[in-house]
Amino acid sequence: MISSASLEELHAFARSAGLSERAFDRDHYDAPAHRYQELVDAGAVPVAGSQLVRVLADSGLRIRSRERPEKLQRGLQRRWARLGPEKGPAAQRWEEIGRRLLQCWSEPHRSYHALPHLGSVLRVCANLERDGELPAPLRRPVLLAGWFHDAVYRGEAGADEEVSARLAEDLLDGLLGSAEVAETARLVRLTAHHSTEEDDAAGSVLVDADLEVLGRDWPDYRRYTEQVRQDYAHVPDDQFAAGRAAVLRRLLGTSQLYRTRTARQLWQAKACRNMERELAQLQDQAGPA
Repeated sequence: MISSASLEELHAFARSAGLSERAFDRDHYDAPAHRYQELVDAGAVPVAGSQLVRVLADSGLRIRSRERPEKLQRGLQRRWARLGPEKGPAAQRWEEIGRRLLQCWSEPHRSYHALPHLGSVLRVCANLERDGELPAPLRRPVLLAGWFHDAVYRGEAGADEEVSARLAEDLLDGLLGSAEVAETARLVRLTAHHSTEEDDAAGSVLVDADLEVLGRDWPDYRRYTEQVRQDYAHVPDDQFAAGRAAVLRRLLGTSQLYRTRTARQLWQAKACRNMERELAQLQDQAGPA
């Protein structure tokens, strides 16, 4: 059982139908076959199996196989291992840091700022590197900053990035050279405002990877906005809408949303359309001043 509108709708229907929370599998509920007609009578709309995945994908709520935590964990562990020493006590300490970071990114209060976002940032950084946007010597600090940039997440913009940068400085001290540790922390701090200098190739790649989500197809963008709202569930609706609108206006007012040539070509136009559409929806919800 799925929803084409929102997970909130899906959960509400499941509760009203008496389905156990344990039947929920990230983007759908597994309902017993003998309850099929009962659920239809309660308002569920029958959909052919061949259409189910398409409906879920069009809604932006589908959790792809690569985004499921069990698969993400294994892939991310391999990515982390490739960045550090291979043998000896340093390798053991490196592995422990990787486990700690994965635990941070797996915290239950996270919705958007979770493992799929980490995997996406690392993947996009690698893609931009292959497209010639990142010199090889800058690769490791950028990827490390990707790992640490939301390692601490409490829903406090600016403060989270600062504490995450300090965590990188503490954990990497003694494992890497001081200059590389400092560069990693500097890059983490950039993600608080997504502003870089013209000649900052490392910062440009990391910031563009962090903002890549803005340039996705509308269903995926809508899922991102719903997840961000869940991450800021502690903020009242009116305050969240005002803050979110301010962020969108700031990003739309930026002369270059994306810093790398590749990112501008791939995502700039779609990102602007998405943000303008979301901003219009926020203004409609607010009503006349």
